[in-house]
Amino acid sequence: MPVLLVGTLDTKGTEVAFVRDRLAAAGVPTLVLDAGVIGDAAFAADVTREQVFRAAGTTWEAVKAAGDRGKAIALAAKGTAKLAADLFAAGKIDGVLGLGGSAGTTIATAAMRALPVGVPKVMVSTLASGDVRPYVGTRDVMMLYSVVDISGLNRISRLVLANAADAMAGMARGQGSGVRSQESGEKPVVAATMFGVTTPCVEAARVILEAAGYEVLVFHATGTGGRTMEGLIRDGLIAGVLDITTTELADNLVGGILPAGPDRLTAAGLRKVPQVISVGALDMVNFGPPETVPAKFEKRQFYQHNPTVTLMRTTPEEMDALGKEIAEKACAAGGPTRVLLPLRGVSAIDAAGQPFWNPDADAALFQSLRNWVYPTELLVEYDLHINDPAFAEAAARTLLELMRA
Repeated sequence: MPVLLVGTLDTKGTEVAFVRDRLAAAGVPTLVLDAGVIGDAAFAADVTREQVFRAAGTTWEAVKAAGDRGKAIALAAKGTAKLAADLFAAGKIDGVLGLGGSAGTTIATAAMRALPVGVPKVMVSTLASGDVRPYVGTRDVMMLYSVVDISGLNRISRLVLANAADAMAGMARGQGSGVRSQESGEKPVVAATMFGVTTPCVEAARVILEAAGYEVLVFHATGTGGRTMEGLIRDGLIAGVLDITTTELADNLVGGILPAGPDRLTAAGLRKVPQVISVGALDMVNFGPPETVPAKFEKRQFYQHNPTVTLMRTTPEEMDALGKEIAEKACAAGGPTRVLLPLRGVSAIDAAGQPFWNPDADAALFQSLRNWVYPTELLVEYDLHINDPAFAEAAARTLLELMRA
């Protein structure tokens, strides 16, 4: 099947044609989508900008008459994303390749984020050496820095664009074979959350779940990890959730650098997916190097995890608020749910003799959950540390029971 090749043919027509021809030479057909918002297209596209703007709920004539380039780009991104999703759902494309500057990157990556994980996505961009989080989101987008501006063909741009086309050709030819056919969904999938300070728990639980016939996807609870997991749950790909490490809620509450947003801990409840929730690493809020920690926190307790990561201990008041948030989200869940409490500590550094051991703060968290969880059967307490093998086994066995029920 073809690759969807996204570009603004009013400004990048020569470069798009070069990539199209390179893919054709490799035996990969293309559907060229014109997302141009300014002038005339350099050549006729397979998917015209008139179609793009109609998919966004407007017309090219209306966009041109408005003369608002920023709004035009937003509408082009919306229309391109819808068309890409429709083409993929109809089985008409095998991947998306885009090239451009800020406008082209915004438009093409919107289409990429509209497609499932595993569909090849390559973006050649002038922005790829900076912060690409707004463009990648929670999808497997491959960002390739263009090195020079995408403005004509030269000794640098030819090499970069050829490499992008060759990479896409290889991935497109691999669709439907090898790993993809092997991973077609024979085993039900469990999602789990992990941090370095909860690794022993999650690793031990993973072994039990895999032995029971499940495939376990472990997500690093770094904000993006949590958002990615929530997205896959919403997509209907997850049979059960082992949410051991809910630390992103602390960053969201206090202002750390790894928040997953207000929708964290909601997708499983909305999709009625069985879930086991725990309180892993809620003892900490994440910041960068010490000099980056906001001045308002200067009197707080810190632990230098490594030269680039500074951890701040959560207070009893913050733990109380986190307990209420978890309780409210757990109680609102539409599917089987349990909240498991490890009463002897919630992370590797929250244990007797460790830097973040604070029984008062932990007690505030636990009591808050007792106050707000209803019915009380949803809450199960263990006189164990979160990384004790017995707690890991209890978490895994509980999830298995919920999924089998």
